[in-house]
Amino acid sequence: MWKQTITVPAPYDFAHALERLALDPLLAVDLERQRVTVPLHLDDVKVPVAVESIGTKDAPRLIVSGPHPERQQEIIERISDLFQWRTPLASVHGHFQATELAPLFARYEGLPLVLDFDLYFCLVKCLIHQQLHLKVGYRLTERFVKTFGEERDGVWFYPCPEEIAARSYEDLRALQLSGRKAEYIVDVSRLIAEGKLRLDELRQMEDGEVMERLTAIRGIGPWTVQNFLVFGLGRPNVFPPADIGLQRAVEQLFQLPKRPTAHELAALGERWKPYASYAALYLWRSIE
Repeated sequence: MWKQTITVPAPYDFAHALERLALDPLLAVDLERQRVTVPLHLDDVKVPVAVESIGTKDAPRLIVSGPHPERQQEIIERISDLFQWRTPLASVHGHFQATELAPLFARYEGLPLVLDFDLYFCLVKCLIHQQLHLKVGYRLTERFVKTFGEERDGVWFYPCPEEIAARSYEDLRALQLSGRKAEYIVDVSRLIAEGKLRLDELRQMEDGEVMERLTAIRGIGPWTVQNFLVFGLGRPNVFPPADIGLQRAVEQLFQLPKRPTAHELAALGERWKPYASYAALYLWRSIE
C-alpha cells in the first residue's frame, strides 16, 4: 500500500462533499473518519482507493492511499479529476457573490463538484434515475450494482458494459426497472461493448457535440445528457432546466408561489453562467 498527501486550494470542504456522497447507499463513506473508498476501474483491474481528509475547509489536505504502487501516479490523476482538486472554487464562489445565490454559496462554501467514479456507470445511473425521485433512483441503482457488480472488502465495483451487454432485457426488468429502461441500459451497453460508442472520446467534445452524439441513441434525452455532462465529464456550465429537483429548490429558495417552469429555469441558468453547473449543484444540495 502507498500513501500520498495532497494539498488543495481553499476553500474546499471535503465534509460537505462526503455528506452528499453518503446519500448514495452504494458508496463506502465514513463520515466520522472523513473518508471514502473509491472503486476505480483501471483497464481490467479493480482498485479500491481511500481518500481521507486531514485538513479543514480553509486549509484542505487529503491523504490518498491504495494498492498497485506502480500505478500510483495514474491513480492520483484520476482521483484529482474525480474530486476536482484542480478547480479553483474561490473563483466560483467569487462569481456568485454578486448574484441571488450568494446566501446558498455562503452556506455550502467549499462544496466541490465530485464526479461519478466511472464514466460508463454515470451514464447508466442517469438512465436509471430518469423521472424518478432521488431515493427511488438510488435504491434501483443499488439493486443494479449488487446484482451485476462485485464487492471487494466492503466496496462495491460497478459492472462493466460487456457484463450488461450480455444480459437480457428480462434480467434487468427483474430488478423492477421499467421495460423501456431495461432496454435502454442493455442497448447502450452493447453499443459501448461493440465499440460503436466510445465514452472517452466524449471528453474531447464540446457540450453541444456530446448532446448531439448521445441524444441520437434511443432512450437518451437532454436531461440525461445534461447530468452526464455535469457528473460524468465535469463540465462547469450546464443547467438542466427540466430537472424537478432544481425546480423545487428554486421555488423553495425564492419562496415562489408556484414551481417555476423549465423555460423560467433556463432563463435563470443563463444568469449564472459560466458556472451554471455549480448553481445546479448548490441548489440540489439545498433540498437534499
